Amino acid sequence: MNPQEQIDSLESTGNYRVIQKLPSQTEYNSADDSAKLIGAILDVETTGLDKEKDLIIELGMILFEFNREGKIFKIIAKHDFFEDPGTPIPAEITALTGITDADVKNQKIDDQEVAKIVSNVALVIAHNASFDRAFCEKRLPIFKDLYWACTYSQVPWREEGVAGSKQEYIAYHYRFFYEGHRAVIDCQALLHILSKDLPTSKTPVLKSLLTNARKTTYKIAAVAAPFDKKDDLKKRGYHWDPTNKYWHTEVYEESREEELEYLQTNIYTKPISSLPQTKITGLNRWSQ
Repeated sequence: MNPQEQIDSLESTGNYRVIQKLPSQTEYNSADDSAKLIGAILDVETTGLDKEKDLIIELGMILFEFNREGKIFKIIAKHDFFEDPGTPIPAEITALTGITDADVKNQKIDDQEVAKIVSNVALVIAHNASFDRAFCEKRLPIFKDLYWACTYSQVPWREEGVAGSKQEYIAYHYRFFYEGHRAVIDCQALLHILSKDLPTSKTPVLKSLLTNARKTTYKIAAVAAPFDKKDDLKKRGYHWDPTNKYWHTEVYEESREEELEYLQTNIYTKPISSLPQTKITGLNRWSQ
């Protein structure tokens, strides 16, 4: 039996599910006549999770061609940068990523080279973009001027029958594995996920992401909401802003009036016409 026949034989018993190593690909579809855009898959490894005090130690990017229908063509380039944070890398970060102080010693991300790399990029894609964008903007302000999308929050994984949103779990769902927590490898894995179809709707993952990333949303701040309504707000999905001391949510443009009506009817006793509302697009979403 060849390897595929062995896999088919095992899986036909119903007792096994075989996953394979992330394949090395330079092209997903042959070029056609559609207009091509350039996307950048991005991932950072950092000294920790605190966006205020922790620093980037590795920046990885993969540039690729795609069209507006979510079809992926060829990989254009891969880029990997180390940066010395100026302090010892915590032991737990080295254990997680394999990146050592020796790897980053005297290394520095070239700002001008990064700016050149992303100069023609239409969209930056990350898994948990709120994390990656915050670190990138702090270190490389060029990322503040780019459109971003997030495969963690802007693809309806649960609705499509994928129980978890962690990238490793999604990869397992698509029957492949990879050595995670190194920037470029994580990028390769995410691009491979984007090349797949969603399990229920059969929509290309990238097409679903693009559809949601293009949508305008509004952040609604429930300023001065009555204290005894906090549980109601929390159940509806509102989040507490400890700095500004208010509950807030983000809704699609078509749901904005419905959300304001909910607040007026169920939360406030006074007119709420002056509640702060911030328009959010891919250009400022997750931006610091």
